[in-house]
Amino acid sequence: MGRIVVIGAGLGAMATAARLAVAGHTVTVYERTSTYGGAVGRFARDGFAFDTGPGLLHLPAVYRDLFVKTGKRPLEECVGLSQVDPAARHVFADGTRVDLPNASRAGTIAALDAALGAGAGARWGDFLVRAREAWDRTRRPLLEEPQPADPKALAREPYPALKAGLLRRPTRTLARLGERELRDARLIALLDSYAEAYGFPPSTAPAAAAVLPYMEQTFGSWYVAGGIRALADAVYERCRERRVEFVFDAPVDELLTEAGRAVGVRLESGGTVAADHVVAGAPLPALYREQVLPWERADEWPAFQRHGTGRLTVHLALRGAREEGAVHRTVVHGDAGLPTVTVLRPDDPALRPDAEHESVTLSTMVGLLPEEDWAERAGRMVEAAGRAVPGLAERLLWQEVRTPEDVRAATGTDEVPGPALADAGGAWLPAPNLSPVPGLYLAGGWSHPGGGLAHAGMSGALVAGLIVEGAEFRGSR
Repeated sequence: MGRIVVIGAGLGAMATAARLAVAGHTVTVYERTSTYGGAVGRFARDGFAFDTGPGLLHLPAVYRDLFVKTGKRPLEECVGLSQVDPAARHVFADGTRVDLPNASRAGTIAALDAALGAGAGARWGDFLVRAREAWDRTRRPLLEEPQPADPKALAREPYPALKAGLLRRPTRTLARLGERELRDARLIALLDSYAEAYGFPPSTAPAAAAVLPYMEQTFGSWYVAGGIRALADAVYERCRERRVEFVFDAPVDELLTEAGRAVGVRLESGGTVAADHVVAGAPLPALYREQVLPWERADEWPAFQRHGTGRLTVHLALRGAREEGAVHRTVVHGDAGLPTVTVLRPDDPALRPDAEHESVTLSTMVGLLPEEDWAERAGRMVEAAGRAVPGLAERLLWQEVRTPEDVRAATGTDEVPGPALADAGGAWLPAPNLSPVPGLYLAGGWSHPGGGLAHAGMSGALVAGLIVEGAEFRGSR
């Protein structure tokens, strides 16, 4: 068994560490900040508490598998996990509202027919059938296997788009897919919102992004009692149970190599740590920018998604209890200069001082422009959220704005990575888990299979498999 150094303590890095420790390796995690979790943070004030990163969990089977493989207590004994139903309420620009049930295709079709008119549900249902075909074509190579050295199979479009026009030209982008196949501004906005939630512009995102609504509407949306930060707590405790050592406030300054192979790291404090394998679990943009991972020829290093989008979040402390009929998540679609905003209103006593108050989180994806007036943008988000939260302006006690610069201070990068997508010659694929340097592996949202809680957890399984089984590893089972 070997000595493993893990750079960073995000969810993907900790998932890797726990699996490697179970396999008998000695694992030490070096984290530049004073806590674990990476993007999965928490902000608390005056008895209110908020997740500063993701607020919902999709594909919980990833973390169920992690807990089954690393200890006796399953995930549900370590965190409270419940389905969110309805999965989301959508408020469209024309005022139409629709509540989409959790993981029910028939229920979704019926809800869309009732809200948008007969035939709307059938068009969405037909689209999901084609999205499932794209999912079936890419699920294993895109999510459960290491990224191949020559990812040609993932560079082709897996979505069987309907062809149109005299030349029968295929649909190449998500925006064109919506125009051709959904033919309703509200259905198109619904489709676009799944890509926009990851910072993917529908006008450039490949049609393969159709797998995003398919995954959510098939496998459901889940809430962790106490907020998603409680999931990070549970994964950290599982690592500690497996004798993973954590060293906080310990930035890594440099990857050490001998004869072209990774042999350890140098800490910012000046000390060196020897290792048989090094796992880079921190955001790759930060590691490259700070030259923790230097390279002589840039083309030897893996590319990673950089779409220039970050997340702007506004935490709201409200007086007054949630009204009857309130839902956990509402997507307010943009209109008249107001942005599309996701409004999270978890009915969780752990996040509020008492039953007569409410914690609400607003989020939207934004371009990373240095001259952006974040305060003005946040104000428009609150205005838009008023369509989802009755009496919002009168109930507001205070608000806390978290800008991309705040995200960068906490995680090392202001961009938010999205999940891997096929097509476009591989342009939407993140860095592979195997780096060009033997002995160095890449885990977390900036590496295969990409961003998001579930995908980060999958990266941990893939990296652990590559280290434990070597070149023979063919993917998680």
